[in-house]
Amino acid sequence: MLRVHFTARDLTRTRVADGADPLWETVLSLHSLRECRAEPALAPWRQHAVRHGPGPLRTLLPLVPKHGYFPDFLTPFAAQDGVEPGLEAVMSTPRSRLRTELTLLSGHRALPGWARGIGDGEPAALRHLARSLRTYHHLAIAPSWPRIAGRVGADRALRAHALGQSGAEAMLRTFGPVMRWRPPVLEVDYPVERELFLQGRGLVLVPSYFCRDEPVALVDDALPPVLVYPAAGAGSPAAATSRTATAEGPRFRFSGSEALRDVPSLIGARAAARTAGRRR
Repeated sequence: MLRVHFTARDLTRTRVADGADPLWETVLSLHSLRECRAEPALAPWRQHAVRHGPGPLRTLLPLVPKHGYFPDFLTPFAAQDGVEPGLEAVMSTPRSRLRTELTLLSGHRALPGWARGIGDGEPAALRHLARSLRTYHHLAIAPSWPRIAGRVGADRALRAHALGQSGAEAMLRTFGPVMRWRPPVLEVDYPVERELFLQGRGLVLVPSYFCRDEPVALVDDALPPVLVYPAAGAGSPAAATSRTATAEGPRFRFSGSEALRDVPSLIGARAAARTAGRRR
């Protein structure tokens, strides 16, 4: 469980993000690619990848495991202003942070050799990372941005209404059952035990189309406090208890032959095919 500790000042500075965050959606969508269910918002990219190969995923998948930790620098606060400001922030991440976060990631899984260039802050490595994020966002996320933004916008309207009518504490009570407001603490379903003290900075709550099941927070407490949570949609707990959440929810189906059932396997299969071609 994550326990977020508020002061009176934190309550006055807590808000909901203005809209969907393009880099959070980009990174969290990588989890959906590994599911055995087809996500409608990713259908255009899946069709492209089947024809042309997964491209940027060779860079992104090793940095964003299916479960658990991924580096905070992939989802900078500046991305709330758009993709390009976010990518500039990624490339401007201090070398000490890059190294610390990749070292933490390497404690959970082995990293490819090229990741050392990112950890060392090499400009070419960071440009390649930013290019991979941009390309994947353009192919996978941008075609369905109206669907993503619509669902996030509907959730934001629900929270903003509660905030405007009755204040921050009333808004914090709208997030059940995965988040529970027990003043002055917000209890959040989370895979590890953790305490987050806002210390007057407030909290930015970011509704997300691709966030699944449990909310996500940055690991580094020194960064601006952000909590990403599943945007309310059809079939979600919030939608079940409120008629205000009217955005379309995701429709899941088992992947067919035209979708990517297993992205890592596809990468391996295409690499093997190219190798076999060279051997001939």
